[in-house]
Amino acid sequence: MDSLPPIPGADDTAAARPSPLSAVPRPTWRAPLARTVTVLLLLLCAGLIPLLGPSLALSGTGEDPAPGTAGIGLLRTVLFAALAIQCGELFGGLLARRVPEVPDVGPPPPWSGYAAFAGTVAALGLASIVATGNLVPGQLSDMDVGGLYQTRDGALALVEVNAFLVAGLSSRSRRTALRALPLVAIVVAEALRAHPVTELRPLVGAGLTLVHLTSASLWVGGLVYAVRVGWWWRAADPRAGTVLLALYARVAVVLLAAVTATGLVSTVRRMPPDTLFEQLRTTAYGRVLLAKALLMVVVVVLALVARGRLLRATRPRRRRARPADPLAAFAPARVEVVVLGLVVAVSALLTALPVPIRWGALWW
Repeated sequence: MDSLPPIPGADDTAAARPSPLSAVPRPTWRAPLARTVTVLLLLLCAGLIPLLGPSLALSGTGEDPAPGTAGIGLLRTVLFAALAIQCGELFGGLLARRVPEVPDVGPPPPWSGYAAFAGTVAALGLASIVATGNLVPGQLSDMDVGGLYQTRDGALALVEVNAFLVAGLSSRSRRTALRALPLVAIVVAEALRAHPVTELRPLVGAGLTLVHLTSASLWVGGLVYAVRVGWWWRAADPRAGTVLLALYARVAVVLLAAVTATGLVSTVRRMPPDTLFEQLRTTAYGRVLLAKALLMVVVVVLALVARGRLLRATRPRRRRARPADPLAAFAPARVEVVVLGLVVAVSALLTALPVPIRWGALWW
């Protein structure tokens, strides 16, 4: 069969006509790479704080560190972060239901299952230390696993391990109560562990820690979830993410007040007012507590900046020439997440350091 003669000008028209694929923007590798590097740097800093922090905090204080302080601090960092991620997804999911118009893309992939696995590993590591008499085990024969059931600390360690396992199994459940129960068990066990029966009025301290840890987990985890969901929705409807972040900001004010109040009262219980400034300077616990307070100041400043941008985005002025960017509040919020990650690591280090010497002389 003879081929058809070419149409005059057809090649020029085809060359001039743009391809449909040329209009699609090519995916860039810079943004994912920048996020990956940021996450790796955050994990590196969060890991270095409990590893290098004890030697720096104890330098010149004359205090003897407990065995395995760095390892315990690292394990508690993972445990607190895992608890915050799970609490945040549960809390943030409830807030997301109150968004008037949710985009069709749905929520981002959940992290609860991975967080529960990491928390289980950290809880097992802490339980192994308790099984060896609060010493770092050198081999499996050093651990008395059966003895965990006979001591208060051992029983609480087992409760945390089992609770993280249950939290992982129920992470995909749609029942809020089923997902919340193991998290409540972890918070209660951690509050009781932080205040042994030898302490004067341990139930008072455990109650303060219970409120402090619950509020902090909801605050940190809720912000992580709100930022993730808002960024996930940015292409479909950036306003929806701003509404979610605004809903979180209203509750975050109450959570911040609870964290601050319980933290101050707990500090006064462990450091009497007449020795507070001295112990902040001369004890490892006081130095780390001061570093945590400074980081909290940075967090509050970032929260105020994000709240101001949220108000401008949700309540635009009539005289403004152009509407505010609905994603403008996410920039300080993402930095706030990074700083809060450092706060979690410092808080974990705080639980591994020796308490102030004058703590036993408190009257309440």
